[in-house]
Amino acid sequence: MTSPTSLHDELRWRGLLHQETEGCEAHLAKGPVTGYCGFDPTAESLHVGNLVSLMGLVRLARAGHKAVALVGGGTAMIGDPSGKSEERPMRSTEEIAANAELIWQQIQRVAQNALGADALPRFAVRNNAEWLGGIGLIEFLRDTGKHFTVNWMMQKDSVKTRMETGISFTEFSYMLLQAYDFSRLYAKDGVTLQLGGSDQWGNITAGTELVRRTQRGEAHGLTFPLLTDAQGKKFGKTEAGAVYLDAKLTSVYKFYQFWINAEDADVGRLLRTFTLLDAAEIASIEAAHAAAPHERGAQKRLAREVTSLIHGVAAAELAESVSKTVFDKKADAHALSDEVFAMLAAEMPSVSVTPTAEGVDIVAVLADAFGLSKTAARKLVQQGAVSVNGEKLGAEATHVAADRAVRGRWMLVRKGAREIGIVDANG
Repeated sequence: MTSPTSLHDELRWRGLLHQETEGCEAHLAKGPVTGYCGFDPTAESLHVGNLVSLMGLVRLARAGHKAVALVGGGTAMIGDPSGKSEERPMRSTEEIAANAELIWQQIQRVAQNALGADALPRFAVRNNAEWLGGIGLIEFLRDTGKHFTVNWMMQKDSVKTRMETGISFTEFSYMLLQAYDFSRLYAKDGVTLQLGGSDQWGNITAGTELVRRTQRGEAHGLTFPLLTDAQGKKFGKTEAGAVYLDAKLTSVYKFYQFWINAEDADVGRLLRTFTLLDAAEIASIEAAHAAAPHERGAQKRLAREVTSLIHGVAAAELAESVSKTVFDKKADAHALSDEVFAMLAAEMPSVSVTPTAEGVDIVAVLADAFGLSKTAARKLVQQGAVSVNGEKLGAEATHVAADRAVRGRWMLVRKGAREIGIVDANG
C-alpha cells in the first residue's frame, strides 16, 4: 500500500474526515496554511479523547503547514455546551489558569515528541485568555454579536440539543467567543483553518462566518469523527474513568496497558488514528496480527507508539519492560533494572521489609501484599504456587534468604501465573 500524498488524502485514509467546509481540500492544496484547534482547560490534563484533535494538529505540521494549539483559558470561564446534557460547573479563575499552564506544557511535550526538538516554529501554543480577558461587553456585542441571529445560533446542535433541558445565556454565548477566537487568530496569526471534533462543527462554522463577514477572508473548518470502540461505546473511558495524558493522573504503565488491551476489532483503526506510522507499515502490522492474533503484536506496537508520543521513548520502553515482566512467568528477575522494579513496585502489590537472620518471611509478605491470611499464604507455598525471582519455593519454605534478592534489594514474588508482588528488602 502506498502512503497518501496530501494531508487531505491522509486524513481520509486514516478515517479522520467527518465534515469540512466547501473548498477546504482545495485550500489545503494551494500551499502552506495555518490551522488551529482549541483545548479548554476544564481539567488539569487532557485525556485520550483530546488526542484525536491534538494528533490532527501534529499531522498538519508534518504535512508542511503550521499548527496552533489554542488553550482556552478565557473560554473555559464560560464552558462549552457542545456534547453536554447539562451545564458545566463553574471553575475559579485561579484553577483555570493553573490548568491552562499544565495543558500548555503537555501540548508542547507531545509536539516535541512527535515533531522533534525544532517543533516550535511549526507548532505554536496560544492562550485565548490573552485577548478575551480584555474585551468589554459593549465592544463584544457591537463587533461580534451583531453578526449572528438568535435563530441561526439555535439551529446549531450544541444549542438545539440543550433546548429541552435548558441552556444559560452564558453557555449560549460560548459559540460567539469561539468565533471571535478564529477571527482574532485570522487577523494576527494568519489562521485560515480550524480543526476539531465533530461536536465542534457549529462553533467552527460560526468562526468561518465571522471571518467572512468582518474581514472578508477565506476561512475553513474540518472535523474528526467521534471515536467509538467496536461496541459503539465512546472511546477513552475505562472502569477507572478517563485515561489522562498526565502521568500523575494515569501512570505511564496504566497508559501503556490501556492500549495493550485494545480489542482486535479496534486495533487497526487505533493505529491509523493515534500513530504516525504510514500506510505501508500499518498494513504490514495488520497482516502479521491477522496471522498470529494471540501474540497481540498490533496492540504492542500501538502501545509503544502512543506511549512514546505522550511520555517519550524512554518511558515507553520502561513500561514495555514492566508489561513483559508481568505477563511472562519465565522473566529473569536478575536481568531487570532498578527502574523496572521501581515501576513494578508502584503498580503492583509491594512490601518493604528488613530481613532477619532467617531472611525474608515469605508467608508474611504474601499475607501483606495480597491481603491473605497467613494460613492461606502458607497453603499457597505448600501447593507450589509461589516463586521468588523465578525460583519455585519448596513446600516447607517459610523464609527466603536475603542474598537471593536482586542487587541485595529486590524480590519478585509470583503467586500463580499472573499475580506478582514486589519486595523491597532495604526495609
